[in-house]
Amino acid sequence: MTEKPQGAEPGDDSAEEAVIEAAEEAAAAGDTTGAAGDAAAKQLAERTADLQRLQAEYQNYRKRVERDRLTVREIAVSNILESLIPVLDDIGRAREHGEVTGGFKSVAESLETVVAKLGLQQFGKEGEPFDPTMHEALMHSYSSDVTEDTCVQILQPGYRIGERIIRPAMVAVAEPQPGTQTTSAPDAESAKSAESDKADGGADS
Repeated sequence: MTEKPQGAEPGDDSAEEAVIEAAEEAAAAGDTTGAAGDAAAKQLAERTADLQRLQAEYQNYRKRVERDRLTVREIAVSNILESLIPVLDDIGRAREHGEVTGGFKSVAESLETVVAKLGLQQFGKEGEPFDPTMHEALMHSYSSDVTEDTCVQILQPGYRIGERIIRPAMVAVAEPQPGTQTTSAPDAESAKSAESDKADGGADS
């Protein structure tokens, strides 16, 4: 038997109906709260994904700015070093004539040290193989002393920064003398074959 709520008179059906209606409303409110919770969780996930995407875009932006900053710095340094190459050429010619002495010697060495620290590298040595990507041939000759195209004289050194060639080395190139290729191996084979044929002929007789 259903217990009557306090304050309701026995047989008062309206009070019982009010209790049932209140219970149904509470259940409906609970369902609404559950749906709202799901919507809030979905919205939170979307906002979290948006924040993660923004953070990733910001990190990419920072990397791009840093990369661009380094590129601009490298270009600026490269331009300065390239403008100093004629000065280095003058120092090199003066050194060849024994004119780098006294205070001028100290200044020249300091300048060469600074540009080296900034990444400028000099290249080009006599005796190294000729490389058209690094050398520019200004003179050409033949020589029996080389077995491949070889830089036999450095007319002007080359410069590079990292792997980038600022100026190729100006060189004199010697090629192997035509007709100097050795033929000793084929001759030896021919002599060996002739001796073998002679021996076979003697055995047959």
